[in-house]
Amino acid sequence: MLLIHEQCYEPYPIMSILYYIVIVLILLDFLWGRTLSLLNLKASYQPIPEEISDLYDHEQHARQQAYMRANMKFGWAGACLTFLLTLLFFALGGFGWLDQWVRSWVSGELWVSLVYFGVIYLALFVIGLPFEVYDTFVIEARFGFNKTDVKTFVTDRVKSLLLTMLMSAVLLGGIILIYEQTNQWFWVLAWGLVTLFGLFMSMFYSQLIVPLFNKQTPLPEGELRDAIQRFAQQVDFPLTDIYVIDSSKRSTKGNAYFTGWGKKKRIVIYDTLIEQLSSEEIVAVLAHEIGHYKHRHTIKSFLLQMPFQLLMFYVLGLMLDNASVAEAASCVQPSFHVGMIMFSFLYTPLSLLTDIILNYISRMNERQADGFAKTNGQGEALIRALKKISSQSLSNPTPHAVRVFVEYSHPTLTERIRLLRAD
Repeated sequence: MLLIHEQCYEPYPIMSILYYIVIVLILLDFLWGRTLSLLNLKASYQPIPEEISDLYDHEQHARQQAYMRANMKFGWAGACLTFLLTLLFFALGGFGWLDQWVRSWVSGELWVSLVYFGVIYLALFVIGLPFEVYDTFVIEARFGFNKTDVKTFVTDRVKSLLLTMLMSAVLLGGIILIYEQTNQWFWVLAWGLVTLFGLFMSMFYSQLIVPLFNKQTPLPEGELRDAIQRFAQQVDFPLTDIYVIDSSKRSTKGNAYFTGWGKKKRIVIYDTLIEQLSSEEIVAVLAHEIGHYKHRHTIKSFLLQMPFQLLMFYVLGLMLDNASVAEAASCVQPSFHVGMIMFSFLYTPLSLLTDIILNYISRMNERQADGFAKTNGQGEALIRALKKISSQSLSNPTPHAVRVFVEYSHPTLTERIRLLRAD
């Protein structure tokens, strides 16, 4: 028999102003996402810009359009389901009910909060799993991208589930303990903990997390390694480790990136990228990545995000002990987990604004990195590489300007080529 503490739970949400604000924010967030999607669909009918007119032939362009529309329809289905479930769960007092259900089985605020978040994450995982299956084995397979077999897919999802729950429990547990010990300085101390965790992950992600999913092997001696080392010496880049990751067992899409800081830096190249590009073009891609290092973009981006995260924790701290916030979620008694759930809704407008600012700065950084590659004689090779990567992945050649402004962390392919060829 479930024991429901009447002082903590209302069977129906208390109709406060905050309650209606959250309803409106859920609705506006959904409509905003669908508006961007429709704008992108409208922009897809525009002719391909002259700079990338050779990106697709007629048959490939038709395939790209079909891929984009398949993903758009799929995205709409997922967004509509998420919107309806979230709206109904909140409107019917589900978050307050879940709080009391967890309390009927678990004691201690720390464990109540961890189990509460665990139940929500598991529910989202189960709801999202059919969508992941369809995306991987239907859409991606239909267009020739998927290389994942069922065993790999299941193994990946189990590992991701366990790893996410473990890491979240450790990080959330630390934040909750800070909250229990001090309310006045919670926002500063929690921000410090998250910052240190982010720093640790940026330094050791490739060594600790990636090997759980992919095999990384040193790039063997040969033409490509020699070409990379020559360019690294030319631009005085302290190159130590070059690794190849076996991404081809999951997808045909290619990429390359740097990871780590200081002596922990390493270059990681997808094996699919090696198959798709020439040695000169791969060097150009890495020249772009070295440009990020030379301009200290990783450090600058990390430092830039810190004040935004501090603001986020300050606002969160104001909500956790707020009785009105708890009441809007149908729970009279404030708690860390319910307060954090409500924060995730109420912070949406500020989150959108900070994302726009960070994406704008990210696009500036990408232009600088392209400029570094161009200055060091890799401009035309980078253009060829970008075209091949975009073509292979069926990228959208004409995204809508509003969507680019709001969501894109990189400039469009057309803009990058114009800048690389500018005098």
